[in-house]
Formats: sequence, structure tokens, C-alpha cells
Amino acid sequence: MKFFHLADLHIGKSVHDMPMLKEQRHVLLQVLSLADEREVDAVILAGDLYDRAVPSAEAVELFDDFLTGLAERNLPVLAIAGNHDSPERIAFGGRIFRDKKIYLEGTYQGKLPRVELWDDLGRVNVWLMPFLRPASVRPYAPEKEIRTYEEAVRTVLSREEIDPSERNVLVAHQLVIGSGEPERSDSESISVGGQESIPYTVFDRFDYVALGHLHGPQAAGREAVRYGGSPLKYSFSEVRQNKGLTVVELREKGNLHLTHLPLTPLHEMREIRGPIDALTSPEVVDGAPAEDYIRAVLTDDEELVDAVGRMRSVYPNLLRLDFENRRTKGGGILKQPSAESRKPPEELFAEFYEWQQNLPLDGEKRELIRRLLEEECR
Repeated sequence: MKFFHLADLHIGKSVHDMPMLKEQRHVLLQVLSLADEREVDAVILAGDLYDRAVPSAEAVELFDDFLTGLAERNLPVLAIAGNHDSPERIAFGGRIFRDKKIYLEGTYQGKLPRVELWDDLGRVNVWLMPFLRPASVRPYAPEKEIRTYEEAVRTVLSREEIDPSERNVLVAHQLVIGSGEPERSDSESISVGGQESIPYTVFDRFDYVALGHLHGPQAAGREAVRYGGSPLKYSFSEVRQNKGLTVVELREKGNLHLTHLPLTPLHEMREIRGPIDALTSPEVVDGAPAEDYIRAVLTDDEELVDAVGRMRSVYPNLLRLDFENRRTKGGGILKQPSAESRKPPEELFAEFYEWQQNLPLDGEKRELIRRLLEEECR
């Protein structure tokens, strides 16, 4: 049994006000081509199909195109709602879609849907668990006091009869952690305090756990419990992540093989750093595609006029501009202006300037201030 594991499509997302729909269409077309090339048996989508609970019409159209492409290939699609999705919208039309082998589960209704897939070795049970909150489980287990996400997931799994002699796959969208801290990015919606976290040992009965929620592809505790990661970079904290999809091969019971397939975006996302004259020089600009999505960190100490305009003249997809110089690095070493009132106004202004800018008032500026003060005192 061979299937694709994808997650966190976030269709309709914008990054720093830049719509990602063209990028998303580009990578989803790659997924369809790779499905043909790799001859997979199914496609798993582990939540956050959309970026918003009420997606735009364009986002819905793109997801519809993607599902249609998979259905035309007669590929089963096993998809769940994530925390960004509207459960009811994801579940809408689910019974009709099943005729096309498209299984969309948005809400927990007391039992986990189980989809049977078959290969030469027998049956593979795929269990679909949409994003769970404690409140969504309590009505189905009133005898239990369910306060945490871990208690909610344990309760749900305890209600299912999972045959350990067969191959079992779980599709989930939860914060699952291993022995160490997982790799996170600032585009993920995760609450602070660890209340959402679930230990990976909760899923010991499964041969593979296809996770969504974290945007970096990574294992959680053991290789068989894995985040697919997002197919695109959705923040500059993700620039070093290797985006793509996971090819999962379930052989005989206990024999699992995983392969990461990279997906190529229309425009790469990268960071550049240095003085503005260097970053806009032909040598630097020609060193990589100028149309990439750029975060620029300018290190110039002097004040710059229209830095954004200058950068966008060579980097049209500049998304973020930051400064890192002696002024921004002050970090507690800025000198407070002296409170001595008897100092000459020129000296007081020089101290105020250095306090504000973390730079000394140089000769040219000092001379200008001196002339202005002289004119004012006439």
C-alpha cells in the first residue's frame, strides 16, 4: 500500500498581504503529476485544508479542482478538518463524495470513521480523526471528566476496536510531541502553555499516524508518527524547511518505508541581509531570482530615504523590510541624556540625538544644528 501524506494546505492564505493562490495551484498540480508518476493508491490530507473557516470563492474553486483531479485518477482521498477549517463546511456533501472515494470528515460524532483500503497483503484500516477539542468529545463520554486535549484523544481512541493484527493508519490534526521540543514556525496557530500537546505514545496501536498542525515535516517520537508539513513556506521562519510531501509505503505488518518528495514553488522565499547599496548591486541581485519572496534586513547605520522603494525597484516581491544596525542593537546600552541643565543647547541636542539614534552626532549634522541654534537666538 503506497499513499501520499500531505497536510496544512492552507488554501487561500496570504503571506504579508501577498496572496498565495497561484503558488498553491502550482504545487497542487505537481501533486497530481507525482501521483501519476509514483502510482500511489491513495492521498491523505491531514487537516487545515483552508486557511480560514470561511474560505474565499477562489480558494474553494482551487480545492474543488484538486479533488476533481484526484477523483479523475480514481484515487481515494482521505481528508480531515484542521483547526483552521470550518468542520461543517468540510463535512458538507460527504455522503455524496464517498461514491467517488473522497472521504471528508469535519466533525467528531461519537465514532471515528474507518475506511478500508486493500492491497495484495490484505486490508489497511484508515481511521479519520478531525481536529478534536475537549468540548467536542464531552457529549459522547459524559461519564468522564475531559479537560485536556490528551484526555479527549485518549477517550476517542479507547472507544474504537482496533485490530492489532491488521495494518492501521490514523489521520489526525493535533499537537503531538515526542521526547524533545518540536520544530515550530510563527505561521502556526498553537496556544501557549502546552495544554494542546499530546504524547506520541497515545498512538502506539497504529502502524502510521499521518499528522497535520506543524508546518515543518518531522517525526514525533518515532518515525511512524509524522507531520507532513505544509507544501509551501508560509512565513520567513520556515525559509530553511524542506517543503514537500511524504510517500508512505506500508508493506507487511511492521515494515514501513517513508520517502520525502520536494515540491517546487513558483517563487522561493528567502532572506537577504546587508547594506542597501550592496543588496541592490547587480552582483547580488543577479545571484538569485529577484522575483523571490524577500525579507530584507538592512544594516546601514545612516538614515535611508525611501528604502522600501529602492528595494522594490529590484526585488518586486519584497514582503518584509527590517533594520539591524547600531541603533536597533542598542539593547540597554543607550546612554540617557544628561540632566545637567547648564550644558549648552548644542551639547544637549547632541546627547538627545545619540540617545535616540545610538549614534554620535557627526560633524556635518553638528554644524547644521549649531547654525540653526545661532539663527534662533538672534
